[in-house]
Amino acid sequence: MEKYNPAEIEIKWQRIWEEKGVFKAKDFDDKRPKFYQLEMFPYPSGRIHMGHVRNYTIGDAIARYKMAQGYNVLHPMGFDAFGLPAENAAINNNTHPARWTYSNIDYMIKELKRLGFSYDWDRLVITCDPDYYKWEQKIFIEMFKKGMVYRAKSTVNYCPSCKTVLANEQVEDGKCWRCGSEVIQKEMDEWFLKITDYADQLLDDMKLIEEGWPERVLVQQRNWIGKSKGAFVKFKIKGSDDYLEVFTTRPDTLFGVTFVSIAPNHPRLMELVDKEHKEEVETFVKEFNKAGRDFSKEKEGVFTGVYLINPVNGQEVPLYAANFVLMEYGTGVVMAVPGHDQRDFEFAKKYNLPIKKVIHTDGLSDNPDEWEKAYTDPGVLVNSEQFNGMDNEKAKWEIVKWLEEKGLARVGYQYRLRDWNVSRQRYWGAPIPVIYCPNCGIVPEKIENLPVKLPEDVEITGEGGSPLAKVDGFVNTKCPICGADAKRETDTFDTFIESSWYFLRYCSPNYDKDIFDKEKVKYWMDVDQYVGGIEHAVMHLLYARYFTKVLRDLGYVDSTEPFKRLLTQGMVIKDGAKMSKSKGNVVDPDDIINQYGADTARLFILFAAPPEKDLEWSDEGVEGAYRFLNRLWRLVYTYKDLKSGDVDINTDRLKDLNYHINYTVKRVTDDFEAYHFNTTIAACMEFVNYLYDFKPETEDEKKLFAKALENLLKLLNPIVPHIAEELWSLMGHGTLLAEEKWPTYDKKAIVKDTVVIAITVNGKLRDTIEFPRGSSEDEVFAKALESSKVKRHVDGKEIVKKIFVKDKLLNIVVK
Repeated sequence: MEKYNPAEIEIKWQRIWEEKGVFKAKDFDDKRPKFYQLEMFPYPSGRIHMGHVRNYTIGDAIARYKMAQGYNVLHPMGFDAFGLPAENAAINNNTHPARWTYSNIDYMIKELKRLGFSYDWDRLVITCDPDYYKWEQKIFIEMFKKGMVYRAKSTVNYCPSCKTVLANEQVEDGKCWRCGSEVIQKEMDEWFLKITDYADQLLDDMKLIEEGWPERVLVQQRNWIGKSKGAFVKFKIKGSDDYLEVFTTRPDTLFGVTFVSIAPNHPRLMELVDKEHKEEVETFVKEFNKAGRDFSKEKEGVFTGVYLINPVNGQEVPLYAANFVLMEYGTGVVMAVPGHDQRDFEFAKKYNLPIKKVIHTDGLSDNPDEWEKAYTDPGVLVNSEQFNGMDNEKAKWEIVKWLEEKGLARVGYQYRLRDWNVSRQRYWGAPIPVIYCPNCGIVPEKIENLPVKLPEDVEITGEGGSPLAKVDGFVNTKCPICGADAKRETDTFDTFIESSWYFLRYCSPNYDKDIFDKEKVKYWMDVDQYVGGIEHAVMHLLYARYFTKVLRDLGYVDSTEPFKRLLTQGMVIKDGAKMSKSKGNVVDPDDIINQYGADTARLFILFAAPPEKDLEWSDEGVEGAYRFLNRLWRLVYTYKDLKSGDVDINTDRLKDLNYHINYTVKRVTDDFEAYHFNTTIAACMEFVNYLYDFKPETEDEKKLFAKALENLLKLLNPIVPHIAEELWSLMGHGTLLAEEKWPTYDKKAIVKDTVVIAITVNGKLRDTIEFPRGSSEDEVFAKALESSKVKRHVDGKEIVKKIFVKDKLLNIVVK
């Protein structure tokens, strides 16, 4: 085959790799170090997109590189197969979610195989398989028994369109992250995992991964957990011995409190409101429940008719229900200091509430009515009685100490992180393995009865509530403790549960005695390199870290952190926007593969941008990648009959060729270690250009040239494995390139015997001349004077001095 034919060779080598089991990971290999390479697994939507291609190509390049370096590589793939889209598709297409999902999985596996990814397909994990979610249910039951989960009434984010509960992270600007509908607040009985018990661990253990994770991901997680030190302060309710407790990180501003705000969904709100204001407050709460949390920029509130007593000065301050106060943070009651908090400032201006100055700095007016915004910077306290003149940071804890002595305050910590609501009112998810018994109460299913399977005979209408609630055969059961008639839980798990431990199941996907084989997990974990999108920073990645710690505490794993290194690839951009169907700018990977081949797609994806940056799609770039592969093909095919062998490097041409071989190997190796695939490819392209120009003549040159081609194919193999494998075979090798070792380089060979020295006259560059390394000043000066470019600036002038930097520079100073 004289011409490059990607369609023919790619199918050929994919079949051979699969038949020979080249990419099957070996458990407990004591001859090679292990390397666990993982990319975030896809949702089985039916087609892969360029975002998938980029993610998986990056991971595959790393996996193949590590394999060539002698590692025992685990590189698995699976499908995050539960979720609302399958349920919606079932409604729209009148098909069962399982049928839709498994059909899509079959198609996507074919697409992934066409790209030549080095997956160990024997380890395929599909999360909607009962053999997978059975163990997830067991984990939940063990957490239940350990007090790590609970059921409680909660005001939740609810999407009226999808008819399901959403986690805070799944609400974007007040809208459902899936369908874009406005989210409302609804009170329901929900199941929660106590992730807040692990808040400090999740923060503290970042020190274990900070070298291998992008700082921006760690920052997002720190911000999401949101640990803050502050004080719980008691504000007495006027006319009562009762009080409301506020949490504040700014106790230095307590003397500036002019009102207090309470969340509209605070459980005590309506019992506190006086009769005169009850109707107005009820109306406000109803509107809040429609609008949801503080998603609107407009800050609104209503007076409750209640006054509280400020504990530092005894002043009465009004209590307002306000839409910007979150019940989930602190106590759901917030002291308002409009002089030194911009949100409170805007609210006070809107409702004509007083503003007090309690922090001073030079140039700040004593009359807050003249201020355009709140003063939030440091300063010294004023209007704060005995604390006047004190630095505000120091005053924070002095005021708290003073109140503590009176029994009116205590130091504490608060977290933005809330317990994880895992209840979903939909069919296509793992059933929560809980039973409600009239005698025994809430009890978990017996582990020997798992899995609690999803019934197939279910009608999915999208009319609200869990479809499981309408399946009598599922709902009606027996109590596993007393045997009485009982009811099953009809909620299913949030799908982030499945993706929080799947990487552990890959270590022993067919193990049927427990969640996984602990010894195999001990061998393979932790994941050495994880690749996926930055958009999962505070959902999947945080939950996976949490689940790993839970499983450690349950005695299943030794790991504390699941992923040693994390690479977050950028988006694929076309026409200035992220590729999406709605924007009409999607490029179908199948079209690229059909026209140019999988290697072209892989080459372009890795060459167009560094992996962590956004990649701008370019049709010209794709064509350029294809041209390069044709150029590579012609080069190797022309010299395919040359055989490498030992050569005495004793001529300038041989030395130069040997230098380029070793220099390229070093450069590509260094770039692979840093995942700089674009510069890796650039180095290989430069090497190809050099080899085209070299044209071997002697027998030794032909032997060394053949070695150069062999090394070139080894270097390109992780990036364009099909063409590299075919050319390797055409050169007469009986081995598989996929199983060849990574080339090494000779450090001495990349130290050239000659150097290029810059010749300047009065500091201006006039010529560059090649010299033997270590040439003396006199030798360089003599040869410089022979240069016509130098002579014209020196002749007829007095040479005042010479400045010589060995192997680099000679500056001739003349006048």
